[in-house]
This record gives sequence, structure tokens and C-alpha cells, in this order.
Amino acid sequence: MRTSVADVAAEKLPWLAAPLRRALETQSAHALLLYGPSGVGQFELAMALAQGWLCESSTVPIGARPCSVCASCRLVHAHSHPDLLILAPEAMRGSLGGAAGEVEEGGEDRSGKKKPSKEIRVDEVRVAVAFTLTTSARGRGKVVVVHPAERMNTVAANAFLKTLEEPPGDVRFLLCSAAPDALLPTIRSRCQALMLRLPVPAEAVAWLAQQGIAEPAILLGASGGQPQEALARAEFGIDASAWCALPRRVAEGDVSALRGWPLPWVVDALQKLCHDAASMAAGAPPRYFPAAAISGSGDLESLLRYGRDLGRFARHVEHPWIADLSVESLVAQGREALQTPRSLRRNRQI
Repeated sequence: MRTSVADVAAEKLPWLAAPLRRALETQSAHALLLYGPSGVGQFELAMALAQGWLCESSTVPIGARPCSVCASCRLVHAHSHPDLLILAPEAMRGSLGGAAGEVEEGGEDRSGKKKPSKEIRVDEVRVAVAFTLTTSARGRGKVVVVHPAERMNTVAANAFLKTLEEPPGDVRFLLCSAAPDALLPTIRSRCQALMLRLPVPAEAVAWLAQQGIAEPAILLGASGGQPQEALARAEFGIDASAWCALPRRVAEGDVSALRGWPLPWVVDALQKLCHDAASMAAGAPPRYFPAAAISGSGDLESLLRYGRDLGRFARHVEHPWIADLSVESLVAQGREALQTPRSLRRNRQI
């Protein structure tokens, strides 16, 4: 059982220990943008930083904070620190382990039938702004964590910008983003940036093995080197054997291989399969699947066309599609694209 948010950063996600120490020792700006690929611990690092800034220990050096035992650290762990606010989309709050619950009061009243918003809305930003204007309860300043920052809609982002431009003296902002280009340029320009890179593969593989994941290297590759994404898929039930079998089953038009998956994961998996098949058709090694799992090289022109279709579909993947019909159509297109070049050439010559 974890004892603090810092334990997650420094021990449960060991690749975050060095960035956490450097950030605590060197970052002094009122706003810090943590950016980089998702699935590597952006939120955990932000929470550990917030806990370190609010830590009340008088004996632990800054670079070794948070101490995890002072009253402030215990309040952060209990998600009840009066000087810490987490701003996140309503739909993500459950996945953040309760840490973002305090902003719920800022959202609109909604009926039980309305789906939780995937955006950070202006009402929630107004709650955060009001939070920044009150005096620190424990005298160590206040911290607002925004995760993921690119989920602020346009109105919310502009409301947030006003506070970022003229921040109260004792407030610090931590923005997490996997897509910093999606933020307003004026928001980016007012933040000191800290890039969080993918962990070294050996370290990530070792961490996944500690979580009980079989053949962790395959699932790490399937997730583009993002260990938290690999763990999420494993916990969902996607193991290494299912991943390696996916190219063959799509080539056979077997829709059941993807049935039950969240639609964004379906599109992501098909895009990765298309990428690897196109790479092999062009004489390059695959990135996401073992080379032996790609059945046939496929026709490069057909694969590139399929990739463009998947890209267009991905832009709307969070809309309320009829998922089963969408998956059937995407797999049928994938089956066609994964035909061997020889058969396609023969058809063209006829």
C-alpha cells in the first residue's frame, strides 16, 4: 500500500525520481508546464512536486522532499489539503484516485443521464480562480494542478489565462500536457517548461515485470514505450499473446479480436498495425509488433491509404459512434489493406 504521492513518483514509478529532484531544486517559476508523452507519470510527478512545495518539514532538504510524514504531506495523501486544488475533466476524476474530487462543486448541476464532461469547463476554472484569491491556510502557498491542460475548452482557457497573467503572490500552477501545441500560445509563453521523456526501456520493462505483467517487453512495445499505458491494457485483459495474434486476426477479418475494447484503443491498435505493416512493406523494421507477428508485408499503397482513413476516423473517435459497426468497418478495411503485394499486382495487371 502506497504511503504518499511522492512514493508513487520516486518508488512506484522509479524513472520519476531524478526529474522530481531536479524540479524541486531548480524550478522557481509561478507556472510550470510538464509535457511529454502520456503514460509515463505526468500527473504523478505533478502531484509529487505539489506535495514537495507544500511540505512543512524543517529537516528534509528541498531536493529530498516531500518528506511524506509531516501534516501537510499526510493531507495531500488524504486528498484533503486546503491549499491544493486539482483541475481535471469530470470524466477523468475517478481514474485519478480521488485526487481531483474537490473541483466537482464547480461543475454544472447535471442529471444522472448526462455523461461526464471530457473537457475542463469554464465553471470549474472559475472555482480554481476563486481558490487562488484566498489566503493560504497553512502558510506554505497554494498549488493548482491542471491535468490534462489541453482539455480546457476555449472559454475555460481564456478565463484561466487571466489568472496566469496576473497570479496572486503565493500561488503556483502545474500544467500537465501530452499535447502542448493544443494549448493557447499565450498560456505556454507564461509557463516554464519541463519535458518528461519516456523511461529507459530496461527500466520500464523491469517495472512492468514487478507489476506481474508477463512478457512485458511486448506490451511496452505495443504502448510505444509508455509503461502506464502498457499496464492499463494488461489490466484490461490485453496480454502479449493477444497482441501478437492481432495482425493475423485482422488480416482474416476476425472482428472478435477487438470486440469489447474501448473504441479509441481499437483505432490506436489498428493505426499501429498499419504503421508496422507499412514499415515492413517499405523494408523497415516494425515498432509496435514483433516482426514475426506481421503476417505478410501488405501493399504499401493500400496501407498508406488505410492509414489516412484511420487518421480521419481518429479525429472523431470520442464522438458517440455505434462502436460495433465502426469496428467491423475498420477491420474489413484492414483485411483488404493487409493483402500481399503479389496478389494485388496480379489483379492490377488483369
